[in-house]
Amino acid sequence: MELEEVVFQIILNAGNAKSDCFEALKSAKDGDFKSAENYINKAEEEIIKAHNIQTSMLQKEANGDHQNVTLLLMHAEDHMMSAILAKDLITEMIDLYKLIYSGKGVK
Repeated sequence: MELEEVVFQIILNAGNAKSDCFEALKSAKDGDFKSAENYINKAEEEIIKAHNIQTSMLQKEANGDHQNVTLLLMHAEDHMMSAILAKDLITEMIDLYKLIYSGKGVK
């Protein structure tokens, strides 16, 4: 697979993950925590796919198969990191919504 194809796969998986995270947040805001959990799980699967591609590229690099670092590759890495951050932050926000809906409030 060409570098561009690999990079676009990372972008696709990361974009899917971020979309799933924001769907999870919307579900939590509506009080549908089962759906929120399902979306977060889907996001995690997409992040794992992107991470596996990245890991494969790192292993190739470590074995002497050097890739050119392109702006497109850096863009893909940015997408992956923002998807990971979105998942982490939105998971915390879902926990806050759970507290709000439980009537205990936020401490």
